[in-house]
Parts: sequence; C-alpha cells; structure tokens
Amino acid sequence: MKFEETQLTTAPKGHTVHHTQVFSKDGRWVVYDTRNDDTQIGRTGSIELVNVHTGEVRVVYRTANQTLHGPGVGAATFSPNRDLVLFIHGVRNAADASRPYSMTRRTGVAVDIDRPGHPIFMDARDIIPPFTRGALRGGTHAHSWSGDGQWISFTYNDYIMEQLAKTDSSVADLRMVGVMVPGHVEVPDDGSLENNSGAYFSMVVTEVTEDPTPGSDEIDKAFDECWIGTDGYRRSDGSKQRKAIAFQGNVRNGSGKTITEVFVVDLPDSLRDAVGEQPLEGTVTSRPAVPQGIVQRRVTFSDCGIEGPRHWLRTTPDGSLISYLAKDSGGLVQLFGVSPNGGHPRQLTHNPFPVQGPFNISPDGQWVAYPADNSLFLTEVTTGESHRITGRFDDDSKPVGAPGWSPDGDAMVYNRYVGTGDARFLHVFLLTRIR
Repeated sequence: MKFEETQLTTAPKGHTVHHTQVFSKDGRWVVYDTRNDDTQIGRTGSIELVNVHTGEVRVVYRTANQTLHGPGVGAATFSPNRDLVLFIHGVRNAADASRPYSMTRRTGVAVDIDRPGHPIFMDARDIIPPFTRGALRGGTHAHSWSGDGQWISFTYNDYIMEQLAKTDSSVADLRMVGVMVPGHVEVPDDGSLENNSGAYFSMVVTEVTEDPTPGSDEIDKAFDECWIGTDGYRRSDGSKQRKAIAFQGNVRNGSGKTITEVFVVDLPDSLRDAVGEQPLEGTVTSRPAVPQGIVQRRVTFSDCGIEGPRHWLRTTPDGSLISYLAKDSGGLVQLFGVSPNGGHPRQLTHNPFPVQGPFNISPDGQWVAYPADNSLFLTEVTTGESHRITGRFDDDSKPVGAPGWSPDGDAMVYNRYVGTGDARFLHVFLLTRIR
C-alpha cells in the first residue's frame, strides 16, 4: 500500500491534530488547534480548519481575552454526522495566575463550522451547592463522539473533590470517565463566569476508589477511553450491546504495585434515566455517583499490565477487538488486541522496534496506523503484516501523536515538526492513498 504526502499547513505557528475524529463527515476538512506542543492548551486561543483539497484555512473559534493562563482551547474533534466541531474550553474566567486553566477548570464547547465564533456549551458546570443534576463540578477533557454521533465520552476531574482533598487526606480527585447525552441542563448564572448551562446531560460512568484492594478489580483512575465499535459489540451469548466504552484503569496487583489494565463499561440504552440511589451530581463530600444499570468489568489480567507511550484504546468498527499497547516477551512495546468479552489477548504487531505513540484503526477495520522507528506504519489486523508508509525521519522531525483516518479510509493526516530553533513548528501532513 502506497501513499502520497502533502504538507497542508505552512503558517509559522503550531497546528496540533487531536488523537481521533479530526476529519469532517465529508472528508474535506481537518480540524486542529494552534498549540505548538500538547502542554499548551491553557495558552492556546484558536481552533482552525484546513481544506485537504485546496489548503484553505478557516478560523472557526477564537477565545476572548486570551492570556498565558487561560481560558485556552484545544483537542478538537469532528462529529461523525454533523458539521460540528467539539473541543476543550477553559473556564471563561481563567485569565490570571490565581484562576488558571487546569484539569478541573475546563469544559466541552462545540461550534457549527457554518457559524464560526458561536460557542455551544455542551456539558453544564456547577460548583456551587446545591449542585445541579446533569451538570458536573469540574473539568471534562478529550471528548469523543459515539459512532452514531449522539453521545460523547470524556475524561473528568472533579473540582469539589480537589478542593476537599486540601483539608481531608482521605479523599482525592480521581480521574474518571464520563458520558454526556442530549438534553439541556440549566445552571443559574451568578455572573462569575465560573459555571455554565449545557446542551447535554452529563454523568460519570466509572467507579473509582482512593484505596483499591490489592489483587482486586478496584481502580483509582479511569482514563484514555474509546467507544466500542460504531454500534457496540456482540456479547458472548450473541446478543447486542449497543453502547459500551473501553478504558484504561489503574489497579493494584497482588504485591500492591499499580499497573494498568483494560476495562469495559456496558451502558444502558437510556442512560439519562438510569438514576441510582446516590445523587448523580454528587455532594460537598462525595464525587458524582455512577447511574444504575452500568456494568464495569476488567478484560485483561496480566502480570505487568499494559504499558507504553501514552495512548488511547481503539476498537475495530464491529467492536470485536479492543487494541492497546503492551510489552512483548522481548520487552518491546507492541500492539495487542482483546475481545470486549475478555479472553486471551492477541499480539497484533511483531516489529523489531517499539511502537512510539498512539494509533488508529481504519474505517473498514483492516489496518491499524501508528508511529514506529521514526516513521508511520500500517499493520494488517488479521495477518500482522506491516508496511512502512512514510520515510524515516530524524528525531527532531519524526511523527508526533496519532495518525487520523479519513471517513472513506483513503487518506490520513498526522503531525510532525518542520524547521529549527524559534522557527520550528508543528504542521499537518496529508497522506493520500495511491490506487
């Protein structure tokens, strides 16, 4: 398989593509933020599009009163079925060192690309008790659309627990995975710009605890998730689970060491109505509660856990395989896969060098694309056959982040740095399949 490469961006600034869902539904546009490295969301002020056919660049959103401390925007994704871009937005009053952008001070904002500059606040935020059901009290991050474009997953950190932990050492702000579903949530406006109403109803969907029991399936962190399949997956009995999320969870092994394993949460069809006994919005001394009807389970059981460079889990479109990074028997980081029903994992890549970053599976489920040996590679999921599809770059200009597939699978985009010194900028490159 061969690809032709084109540099899409040239402006002297950063152009960071997110790790997933960066193409518009028609494949014409790629969305990015203007960070020059991934630590700079708080100081980044704009979200842009580039046309893959013409190179035209459009600014779709720019923050008001941007400073080095906030509010900041980044990590932009496209809806799979609407011309809607979703991204992280710092709390609107984040403007100085006393109130900066942070993990607990951010939310999800969307913009219709035909109405640039008009923000739609997706998840509601309310940090003033009594809290609002369907709103959260902290920061949502790394938003991903479900295959039908109806629900959105994210990782979440809780501001209320973060503040409580400063005076109570028995509690902590533990990262969780959450979901938002359509349904407006109204939050009172007190003029501080600290809170906001939202177009979606939000909740956390993973159970975490400060002190996991060694050798158990309890976790103290849930993170770097993905939707399973474009329409769920088949359970072992042949029935269909239509909405489910795979995520990484930190457990304690038998000796008490923290390791990371793959987990699944199966979600009910009507998540908004799945209210349990504990308040979804949480209390002043407890984090938001998980709705009833959610089943959380562990699907990998290893001695050392999954590991490698930071990555997000990915699944095949039919949901039959969850892919992740782990070390092989020789100590090299490779791609592996496991069924959402559990069972024995399968090694997908067998390269004589490690995978260097996050990856994505093609829309037809046949190929997985990833960085390795300072290049981009494709591996056929069923056979393990690998192909180098770019040149091999030096360390300063090697691929950065995850390559992202177009909806038809005939193109990919990825990031790498161009230039040196103060003129070294992260740019977007297009790989078009040659047939």
